[in-house]
Amino acid sequence: MAERGKHGRAVAAAALAIALFSTMDALMKGLSLQIGAYNALLWRTMMGAILGGAAFALRRQAWPRPAVLRVHLARGILSSLMAILFFWGLTFVPMAQAIALAFIAPLIALYLAALFLKETIERRAIFASLLGLAGVLVILWGQGRADLGAEALLGSLAILGSACLYAGNIVLMRHQAQMAGPVEVAFFMSAIMSLCFLAAAPWFAVAPAAVHLLPLLGAALLAFVSLMVFAFAYARAQAQHLAPVEYTGFVWAALFGWLFFAEPIRPFTLAGAAMIVAACLIAARATPASEAHGEGL
Repeated sequence: MAERGKHGRAVAAAALAIALFSTMDALMKGLSLQIGAYNALLWRTMMGAILGGAAFALRRQAWPRPAVLRVHLARGILSSLMAILFFWGLTFVPMAQAIALAFIAPLIALYLAALFLKETIERRAIFASLLGLAGVLVILWGQGRADLGAEALLGSLAILGSACLYAGNIVLMRHQAQMAGPVEVAFFMSAIMSLCFLAAAPWFAVAPAAVHLLPLLGAALLAFVSLMVFAFAYARAQAQHLAPVEYTGFVWAALFGWLFFAEPIRPFTLAGAAMIVAACLIAARATPASEAHGEGL
């Protein structure tokens, strides 16, 4: 019963984290349209690093060991690339479509597990990958029929690139959450991402106008809290058990896209998303061997 309660709390925490992250996505889409994806991310992560640094200092936590710091660094760099691709793509693509395309990440994670963890890919997982790829093609075909333009296609390709990076992030997230507490995870993620974006500041940084400060602070708070809640969840349950909760993000994306950006939900997006979700669920059932392996992550 205690184990079941622990699992239930992890699932509830993951659902809350996705709701918070989806709200942040909506704020960031608006900011990216106004000041560009790079500047939105630069100022959001810097605010998040300041908030996280204060929380980290107040808790008087010890500095992480080199092995833990390497994991923080790897995930921070990976997340920086992932974020810039996603939010740049989101300026050209409806939110629901972007999240649907991002659902391909768990399928890519199967092949990363085979490459890095030497796990065997079963026939059912291969079928799931083909079904997920078909779902992506359905969404892209629907995009072409809707005549959203060449920029929407480039945005979709950027989001697919981000999803590839997110597949690696899924593995790192579970590993990181077992090595460090939620405040430490959130602080180092924000700080390392800030340093990555600051490297390009001499060429691209523009100081935000006063009207953008409150949305940036809101996005920073939402991102920081959601990172902590994700760390709480992934420390208590395997990634494969929490992955299906990711699909609640589609509901939030569709709702926020309709409410704030007047984005219609197209039938091809719904059909493609359903195919990708079905593929991920098939793949999750097809990997009992990896389930045992995942306990040691």
